[in-house]
Amino acid sequence: MSPDMTAGERPVEPKINRSLTLHLRGDWGTANLHRVCGWISQELTDRCGPHTRVAIWNGRGFSDSVRAVGRGEVDVAMTTPVAFTTAALDARGVFSTEGFPELRALGVVPQRDRLVVGVHKSWGVTTFADLREKKPPLKLATSINDGVNYVGLAAHEILNRSGVDIHGWGGQFLEDERPFETLDHVRDGRADAIVHEAYMLPAWQQISPDLNFLEVEADVLESLWNDYSWPAATVDDGHFPGSGSFRTLDFSDFLVLTRADLPDDVAYAIAWVLGETRHLIEGQYRHLAPERSPITYPLEPATMGVTPVPLHPGAARYYQALPRS
Repeated sequence: MSPDMTAGERPVEPKINRSLTLHLRGDWGTANLHRVCGWISQELTDRCGPHTRVAIWNGRGFSDSVRAVGRGEVDVAMTTPVAFTTAALDARGVFSTEGFPELRALGVVPQRDRLVVGVHKSWGVTTFADLREKKPPLKLATSINDGVNYVGLAAHEILNRSGVDIHGWGGQFLEDERPFETLDHVRDGRADAIVHEAYMLPAWQQISPDLNFLEVEADVLESLWNDYSWPAATVDDGHFPGSGSFRTLDFSDFLVLTRADLPDDVAYAIAWVLGETRHLIEGQYRHLAPERSPITYPLEPATMGVTPVPLHPGAARYYQALPRS
């Protein structure tokens, strides 16, 4: 029997006798990444020495989180989507001037998400081919493209690779940091097109009847995979009322990120918290249907250990100790 297992049951609960001082990094302060950091902090502190302190730093949850971990500014950070971190391992894309091969994962908190492109139905545009032919002067809402915000980065990559020239066609970008402002632009009529994620938010259901959602062309999705390892995914038929299924960029999952030098027992303890106290975070979202929830419950510990970023050995020890079905 593995030393990390109790007889026929779950992996052993961690107990770290020394007191720790750890720095975590979440999001702007009120969104899901910060909430996950609070959950980890509470449960980890309960299982460490009596003078343990955990600080949660504000951040943006994108490439800033990856760099903060890679540079040693924090011990653990949350970032989304998971797949965008892989470019940091071998210095591609926005990480081309500073790679971080020592990055390791502690686990994934599942969040099924997509980056979607919508154009107001008044333009009569249903495909990117239509968009290139009509060249409408769109007022397009998305996030800022500053090398940190992954939404703005991905939106501009898709538009540029699809032959869309917003400024050249007489249009403009309405750029903000968070999805809430972007969705408000469309709802209030300031924008007639949008590229954004968080497609489970109720605001999408409010604006979607006025939009045609454009499938991202296969060659564009293939090029994003080849260049940056950004995967494609499908928006299910009926997710947006009256809209069929279509392919676009996957924007899924929250990554709990660290470095290889995090002590093994701390890495194991955090992975154990993710898998064995998951009911605590699930309970904060169960008033929402799973497909409309920012965290896609029920959480499955074995799935939480599957990540394109290599697992920290301490975390891997937890996932390997899980009972096999």
